[in-house]
Amino acid sequence: MNPIAAMLTKIRNAQRAGHKEVKISTSKVKLAIAKILEREGFVEAVSLQKENERDVIKIDLKYRRVSNTEKSPFIQGIKQVSKSGQRIYVKKEDIKKVKSGFGIGIISTSKGLMTNDESRKAGLGGEYVCEVW
Repeated sequence: MNPIAAMLTKIRNAQRAGHKEVKISTSKVKLAIAKILEREGFVEAVSLQKENERDVIKIDLKYRRVSNTEKSPFIQGIKQVSKSGQRIYVKKEDIKKVKSGFGIGIISTSKGLMTNDESRKAGLGGEYVCEVW
C-alpha cells in the first residue's frame, strides 16, 4: 500500500473509532500533509516524537460536541486523489474548490505541498495529492 494512502486511512479510521490521537511513521511528505491539516484546523496538533528509537508523527485529532455524550469527527471525509497507479495533475486554472469551499485539496507543487487556495493564488499547478472536508 502506498504510504500516503496508509496515512489517510489511519486518520480516517482513528476518527471513526473516536481516538484522541494517531501515530504514523515519519516522512517529509506525511509531515507536510499533517502540518497543513493542523494549519487549516482539521486536527488539533501535530508533533514529532521518538518511539522505540524511531521517529513518529503524532496527530491529536479534533472533534465537535454534538451533545453532552456524543462527539462528531471534525474530518468528515478524507480521500486520496492521485494514486501510484494513476497520477492526477492539475493546471493552475483547473484547480477547483473542495465541497464549495468547506474542504481543502492538497497539491504537490514545485514550491512544496500547499492547499488548493494557496496553489491557485501562487499560480502553480501540480500533483493533486488528496482532499479533506
